[in-house]
Amino acid sequence: MLTLHGFPFSNYHNIVKHALMQKGVSFDEHIVYPNTPAMLAVNPTGKAPAMTTEKGTQLSESSVLVEYLEDAYPEHSLFPQDVEVRGKVRQLMKVSELYLELAARRLLPAVLGNIEFPQATLDEVKSVMERGAHALATLAEFGPFLVGSELTLADIYLRYALAIPKMVGPAKLHWDIMDAVPGLAEWDAMMASTEIAKKIDADQEANAAEFMAYISAPK
Repeated sequence: MLTLHGFPFSNYHNIVKHALMQKGVSFDEHIVYPNTPAMLAVNPTGKAPAMTTEKGTQLSESSVLVEYLEDAYPEHSLFPQDVEVRGKVRQLMKVSELYLELAARRLLPAVLGNIEFPQATLDEVKSVMERGAHALATLAEFGPFLVGSELTLADIYLRYALAIPKMVGPAKLHWDIMDAVPGLAEWDAMMASTEIAKKIDADQEANAAEFMAYISAPK
């Protein structure tokens, strides 16, 4: 059986976990933390998530993993059949990751560790996130999903990519992406209402104390 290595508090882990559950692929979840011997054994970069396929191949990087799942398990595809719309899905995935999640992640220590950042850094992060919000508002249809009537990988990616922007924006930038993109709050509530999302959110909450203990422990 396929094994997903990582931890439920990780949004990137949850992207892949949601895709697996949405596609109905059976998997084992191996809870393991970054840069530990167990993680390094399955991913030489020490990052989560990683995956061991049914054939024993070890893969990493969330975008690689979800693309692999589409190739290996084409049933219940999370990509549209139309190649033009498929390109738009990939574009939205990249916008979510590069302009929202990764930008906001720079300020995560300010939220988790109360570390102060210079104003120039705050301004730079906000500028990147505003560009991401503008791109999202331009590209997304919210009909009711990002590219129309069917859920795709773009929806799964954005749901978990928004986790950190929703924390750091209001807390550190006096800016809320949920207000910046019309229709986003309603879409977010719809995505959160599914049984898969509820299960993943519950697992994340249950993992929070253990993850916080891991990051607080001397390395």
